[in-house]
Amino acid sequence: MASSPTTSSSQSPRPPRPPRPNLAFRRLRGQRSPGEFAAAVRRAALEIDERVSCDARYIGRVEAGEIRCPNYAYERVFLHMFPGRTLTDLGFVPRSAVRGRGARTAEVAPAPRTTSPLSAPHETNGAYEPYVTAHEPHASYAPHDPHDPYGPHEIDDQNHEESDVQRRAFMSGGTATVAAVSLGPWGLAFGGTAEAAPRSVRRAGEAEAGALEDAVRKIRVLDDRHGADGLYRRAAAPLRAAYALLDAGATRQATADRLHTGAGELAISVGWLAHDSGRFDDARSHYAEALATARVARDPALEAHAFCNTSFLARDAGRPREAVRAAQAAQYAARPLGSARLLSLLALREAGGWAGLADRTGCEQALTRAQALYGRGPCDADPEWMSFYGDAELAGLEAQCWSTLGDWQRAAHQARRATRLQDPHFTRNLALYTAELADDLARAGHPDEAAAAGLRVLDLLDEVQSSRVQTMLAGTARVLLPHRRASGVSDFLERHGALPRPA
Repeated sequence: MASSPTTSSSQSPRPPRPPRPNLAFRRLRGQRSPGEFAAAVRRAALEIDERVSCDARYIGRVEAGEIRCPNYAYERVFLHMFPGRTLTDLGFVPRSAVRGRGARTAEVAPAPRTTSPLSAPHETNGAYEPYVTAHEPHASYAPHDPHDPYGPHEIDDQNHEESDVQRRAFMSGGTATVAAVSLGPWGLAFGGTAEAAPRSVRRAGEAEAGALEDAVRKIRVLDDRHGADGLYRRAAAPLRAAYALLDAGATRQATADRLHTGAGELAISVGWLAHDSGRFDDARSHYAEALATARVARDPALEAHAFCNTSFLARDAGRPREAVRAAQAAQYAARPLGSARLLSLLALREAGGWAGLADRTGCEQALTRAQALYGRGPCDADPEWMSFYGDAELAGLEAQCWSTLGDWQRAAHQARRATRLQDPHFTRNLALYTAELADDLARAGHPDEAAAAGLRVLDLLDEVQSSRVQTMLAGTARVLLPHRRASGVSDFLERHGALPRPA
């Protein structure tokens, strides 16, 4: 029997209404980038003894209206930042509107699937979990599933075309007041600054997209040769200018795609400069900004890169479980790309996380997978940013895993291989591998060899400025202190002690 029109319509679910952007909150951010504003939120939290893990992606979700009401910790922080204002003044809805059955109307998007306890339907805490793990059923990369809040894309983009609101919510690293001319090749590559310009900035074209890509390459070359410490502060202006271009829009969709990829890659490069110079909170925000860019643009290659660096940062910051999950998420994003070398590097990132968890079996399995994938050789699908990944990097990352597990002999063996295999063009990596070798030898009970390696690193510090390398040398010096009478140790300790201390 045919159903009546009334019955039919009652059984058809109404499509969820897209969230309403929080323009009041966006105005409060002003000209600060999402990453800069997230850093201000974290600082405000410390002032009142709160702990929130705010990053650029969280700010983007608030501004997009996905977070209708913050959790209690964020509420206290926001009210501390903006005294005299209420949550409603900040653009949020009253807590009563998102609690209880009355809040669940047909106009509210469905709650997240109950199999994932990571977030409440209407409230997201600072530790929102963006990762897809190897054991979750929805792990495949699905670029056209905008309604899955725990899948690869969090942004509900109904029209497959980025709106002005979404650009401001997720991409804006400045405003249209940043001059388009500052995105010339030398402006982006540290020869100039982002200067003020009229608000009517013209839409970006092929020249601006090319300048952005050139800036990313230049940063990578400078980092390879000299390390991150002297570059990070100078990279902030071109990053803000890049996101201002996204805010202004592009003349063609192909250009817009290049701008998204270029801005995301630049955010990762600047995040790496922060990471390598010990500014972990800044790095986390930049990587999250790149991840948001990737998901808005539905760019799995950029997403894999962002997760790759997030995993590396989590390992260095003492969050090994996050390192494992981020590496696994990167592998899911990367699988359709066809690059065995990329999957090899991501397996090494996962191995580093397992080592941090003291899971030797998990680490060895990931290392075996990484070596097998690397053995398939390079191909045209390998990303441009992976130029550093060769035999030396493979050995160096394996050395770090064994070092974390406390197997100093195997770590020293791999670190020595890395120093022998390293192309001298990559001065920073040569210093890093040699510092790793010095530390492993010192802990393995070979102080004379450790001191000799340490002296070679000191010789490279005129060219390389890397807090990571200097931190490793400081640890080696502490281990060698009881052995100052061994051959070469006193020379190393004396030269190391004469290094200028960071401000």
